[in-house]
Amino acid sequence: MPKTAESQRLANRWDDAKARAMSESEKLLYRSNLLGSDKRITNYGGGNTSAKVTEKDPLSGEGVEVLWVKGSGGDVGSIRMEGFATLYMDKLRALKGVYRGVAFEDEMVGYLPHCTFNLNPRAASIDTPLHAYVPKVHVDHMHPDAIIAIAASQNSKALTKEIFGDEIGWLPWKRPGYELGLWLEDFCNKNPEAKGVVLESHGLFTWADDAKDCYELTLRVIQQAMDWFAEKTAGVAAFGGAVHESLPPADRRAVAARLMPAIRGMVSGQQPMVGHFDDSDAVLEFVNARDMKPLAALGTSCPDHFLRTKIRPLVVDFDPATADVDKTLAGLDAAVAAYRDDYAAYYERSKHPDSPALRDPNAVVYLVPGVGMLTFAKDKATARISGEFYINAINVMRGASSVSTYVGLPEQEAFDIEYWLLEEAKLQRMPKPKSLAGRVALVTGGAGGIGSATAERYLAEGACVMLADIDEKALGEAGEALARQHGKDVVRTVAMNVTDENAVAAAFAGVAMEFGGLDILVSNAGIASSAPVEETSLALWNRNMDILSTGYFLVSREAFRLMRGQKMGGSLVFIASKNGLAASPNASAYCTAKASEIHLARCLALEGAEAGIRVNVVNPDAVLRGSKIWSGEWLDQRASTYKTDKDGLEEMYRQRSMLKRSVYPEDIAEAAYFFASDRSAKSTGNILNVDAGNVQAFTR
Repeated sequence: MPKTAESQRLANRWDDAKARAMSESEKLLYRSNLLGSDKRITNYGGGNTSAKVTEKDPLSGEGVEVLWVKGSGGDVGSIRMEGFATLYMDKLRALKGVYRGVAFEDEMVGYLPHCTFNLNPRAASIDTPLHAYVPKVHVDHMHPDAIIAIAASQNSKALTKEIFGDEIGWLPWKRPGYELGLWLEDFCNKNPEAKGVVLESHGLFTWADDAKDCYELTLRVIQQAMDWFAEKTAGVAAFGGAVHESLPPADRRAVAARLMPAIRGMVSGQQPMVGHFDDSDAVLEFVNARDMKPLAALGTSCPDHFLRTKIRPLVVDFDPATADVDKTLAGLDAAVAAYRDDYAAYYERSKHPDSPALRDPNAVVYLVPGVGMLTFAKDKATARISGEFYINAINVMRGASSVSTYVGLPEQEAFDIEYWLLEEAKLQRMPKPKSLAGRVALVTGGAGGIGSATAERYLAEGACVMLADIDEKALGEAGEALARQHGKDVVRTVAMNVTDENAVAAAFAGVAMEFGGLDILVSNAGIASSAPVEETSLALWNRNMDILSTGYFLVSREAFRLMRGQKMGGSLVFIASKNGLAASPNASAYCTAKASEIHLARCLALEGAEAGIRVNVVNPDAVLRGSKIWSGEWLDQRASTYKTDKDGLEEMYRQRSMLKRSVYPEDIAEAAYFFASDRSAKSTGNILNVDAGNVQAFTR
């Protein structure tokens, strides 16, 4: 039988030397991380693993059987020991005595804390009974695409039998919970030779009494399904074959950059959304296919899929043959509104008297023929992961529709999981969003002290940030440092010369494609020069004007264009200078250019007000630490002007201020945060001096 290509086969990464010294619970962690490292085995946050381990009871000192099982909300790929719930097995078995039947199974979750071993604070998941009642030491529950493709086929029971014989059984769809745990126990008791079970429209359970055996069994069963599909689908055109051709990569990104801000503005009514773009081969194959629309309309199958992606996506009306983006944009508003109406109707058809209120009715996934997939969520990681889940759904639809008929989860069953009271309780326990959650910022001069400090402040408050700078080496270092601290999802970099009109436009298209749009522009790119006027060359004068005046105009113009398209308002923060208000000797070019910045901000505040675009100015002074403009020749020139040396310049500036205090990049970042946040929602056209006090810079 033809096999899956060797490079695509699941790798057995179990290392006996590593595992030999591990306890059973440590082997559980090891196994979990190995399984979760390959998205073909299970998706992010999906699946569970468990082990039944003999532990010393903290009260009696006797050995007791304890279930270690992935806690609620965890991810097997990244879980650590503290991510597992631990429960007494004798108490879990005793729960059968209080179970009142399937109509009351949700109340069983409330009993799980009474089974906790050793005061473990990790909450047990709804899947705990599914692991507890399987009479084997080690249990894996995974969501591999190849298995779900079987589980989501119209004849899934027959396919399971054809592929696995009696080794792997089959159970019909049942929502995860206590009753399904009893079903699994009953199956195991009636089929003692079985090594696992396929759950219809859900996933795979496998079990063994040894950790390594369980791991290798899980891999073998999934690989067996992958090999079977490889044989059965060889030469079969996926999804009915292609009816569209993909645009070239650069054109795909350009279309996404135009569509995403418009969609973002339409779907951010309840909270700002962040976008993600995916044009991987799997996505393009699906969006270009003949059967894409009818398959997408059927909705996803696995509960994990539609909890992340909603039950179905929105297919964007775009023809890559004509690539008429303007026509698509003209029809988007109606399409998004129609999706909302359809979702609200689904809610009304399916709701129960005690159902939670209607949630955000907008689509999460947007499929664009010839271009790819756009996803929107409350943060970048969730938007990316939602896209990954829909790729899982695509893989499932490919497999199921190639060998059978794909079947989505029935609408009522989907609703009952999406609006499950237990799921709602989990959502209510989520922490309050940070003040800039869902916001997107672009910071020019992002590699410098003020730029990187401002980015750091925004990231700490939940924003996504694109750093722009002309210094590619420093930019890379700054971006890597911020990504290490805040995660790769929320940090992007772009090399940009603010005086280059095309480079500026490309950078803004980039932020639109990477994050879906823009809420905050921090215009901070700068230089400094010092020379008596008679020694100021035209080239020096023009360089100051190009960067500090024209550059601020160019980035502001692109920000206005993008923000007006989004229709979400926005905030522009100009990092100007005390010298824009207070004259300084031997710096006429610099001071004049900074004054131009300030007046530009005033003009833009007038223009942007009707669109909710606020424009404000922060005026720093003498920010030496971390600032590139204070290195080299400029520092020497200013020290000479004030007849001091490099070491004495900072002290001179401190003593010159009214408050006798130094000004640091973090101080400027705090002011930039104020103007970007809702704390200044009623402020525009303002100037905030952060200079430790300088009477010459008083605005009135």
